[in-house]
Amino acid sequence: MKEHKFRDYIYWGVTASLVIVTCIAAALMFIRWQSVWQTIRKLGQILAPITYGAILAYLLTPVYNHTRRITDRLLNPYMKSGKRRNVTAKAAATVTSLAFLIVVITGLVWLILPRVIESMKGIVNSIPSNAAKIALGIETLFADYPDIEMTVLNVYNQGVEKLIDWVQSTTQLIPNIEKVITGVYTSVVGVVNLVKNALIGIIVMVYLLNIKDTLTAQAKKIIYSIFPLPTANEVVDKWRYIHKVFGGFIIGKLVDSLIIGILTFVWLSIIKMPYTVLISVIVGVTNIIPFFGPFIGAIPSAILVLLVSPQKCLWFLLSILVIQQLDGNIIGPKILGNSTGVSSFWVLFSILFFGGIMGPAGMIIGVPTFAVIYRLTAEWVNKRLKKKQLSTITDDYGVLDYIDEEKKTYVR
Repeated sequence: MKEHKFRDYIYWGVTASLVIVTCIAAALMFIRWQSVWQTIRKLGQILAPITYGAILAYLLTPVYNHTRRITDRLLNPYMKSGKRRNVTAKAAATVTSLAFLIVVITGLVWLILPRVIESMKGIVNSIPSNAAKIALGIETLFADYPDIEMTVLNVYNQGVEKLIDWVQSTTQLIPNIEKVITGVYTSVVGVVNLVKNALIGIIVMVYLLNIKDTLTAQAKKIIYSIFPLPTANEVVDKWRYIHKVFGGFIIGKLVDSLIIGILTFVWLSIIKMPYTVLISVIVGVTNIIPFFGPFIGAIPSAILVLLVSPQKCLWFLLSILVIQQLDGNIIGPKILGNSTGVSSFWVLFSILFFGGIMGPAGMIIGVPTFAVIYRLTAEWVNKRLKKKQLSTITDDYGVLDYIDEEKKTYVR
């Protein structure tokens, strides 16, 4: 009995110490947040190749697994040795994943990038003529209101002059030789680091794809060695749910955005909209961001079209509205389904919250991250309520006044 009490004292003492240490660590992180954030960023830069490789491996896992299963099934009648068949299937899956990645990168670089650059050059060269057209439109619109016309034209001309000066300053070498050299050096170093990290990331991706089963088994082994059996089963089940939410949402969103980009390109080509490729890329890429993505992509695209023709700008906005409604009501739900299980308000909240903390990356992963937090919190709350023999149905608490302690009845 004494040994049991002594063991309890040790347990509570260790628990209290850990709580105190955790609170102190959290307080220090909050006080020295700038230093902590700089350390995190530095660590992120060091581990960038591993991060790139892990992201690529995660995204290409469906391709790898599908190819491996097909290869194993095709080789089964001809190769009886399971070990040899497994090695061959892994090799085929790795080659297919690499080929798929190369095709995607090549398609982006050779097919899309030149047209995007051509569109951007066209935008720069057409700024003076388009600016003159818009100025003429302003004069026509406010012809009966000379004071307003003068004010609007002055503001507009000042903006155009600053834009032209900025464009010219970036294309003139001699007056900005120091800035150009610094910018070129920084750009070259950045490109070299990016290429180095990308190449190492591809190597890491290959390793991770081939050892992911072993890593998963080792992780489960560690979990079952640390926690009691019921807890370990629950932890494994939660990780399986996290993988399902993130995998289903991110890969589904990429496929959805690719379809929207292609659909936008086809439709804008039919109605002969300017800068079709550039706008389709902008709309497709920004569509990855839930909720705000369509607006983020439509605004700069509409400005580009407005420089050419206000009438076409109106048609463009109507087209994007129709395409986004099609995506939000048909294409998106068909691909994503109810992969997150959170309401529209919490989707908006998660995008704003995680976007404010992590920027664009936070806006992309914010929804699945919050979905996981929401689900785990709901399960914890329901578990606590069941222990108290209380209802887990949310509607039972809507107009609740109090709960009778003895009868456990809900008084309204």
